[in-house]
Amino acid sequence: MDDYGWKFWLKMAGLFIAGAIGLFIVAWIFLSLVYAWSFLGALLLLAVIALALGWRHDHKDPSRQEGGY
Repeated sequence: MDDYGWKFWLKMAGLFIAGAIGLFIVAWIFLSLVYAWSFLGALLLLAVIALALGWRHDHKDPSRQEGGY
């Protein structure tokens, strides 16, 4: 562990703090949606967003063929 310098640990701390802030923002938005649309509505919106991102990923990568692994 002593091989890593201060720069590494400072970057790791910054990454941790940025992730915590990002998670806080996502949780805040999701809980606001739950308050406004109920739990089912918020989950439905989350599912639509996940499906849209998956569809976009599938269409951006033309090297993958249908039925292939």
